[in-house]
Amino acid sequence: MFSKKELKLAYVLAICLLVVGAVSYAAFPLKAPEEPIRIMYSVTAGKVLFDHKTHGSETGFGVDCLDCHHHPGESDEETMLACSDCHAPPPAGQKVNPTCLDCHEADEIEDAEVPNTGDAYHAQCIGCHKDFGAGPVECSQCHVM
Repeated sequence: MFSKKELKLAYVLAICLLVVGAVSYAAFPLKAPEEPIRIMYSVTAGKVLFDHKTHGSETGFGVDCLDCHHHPGESDEETMLACSDCHAPPPAGQKVNPTCLDCHEADEIEDAEVPNTGDAYHAQCIGCHKDFGAGPVECSQCHVM
């Protein structure tokens, strides 16, 4: 079929292409997006997949970042916080979550009731879905096992 010379040439060519491909992949990696494209939340009721593109793009729901990533008194995208920065219980023995103290005085928020992450998501997500008639509103439509 093939001579030894032809097989040797084919192997050398394959190895050269493999090396060029590996070097190119390492030299020019894909840049990660500034925001996560999809986020999988694992909760007691089942996992929930959130897709930024569906919610934020004009062909999707056209929701502005600051509609969900809100922080009282702030109005620019540079100050957006992850939900869990505020909506998380304080560590054992503390009355206030330490991340809250980055922006607030302890006495200002000591008695404030900040909903946990799950309650905050339900109020934000389901409220928006019901108000605008877009997106799922039944538990099983978001929560999957």
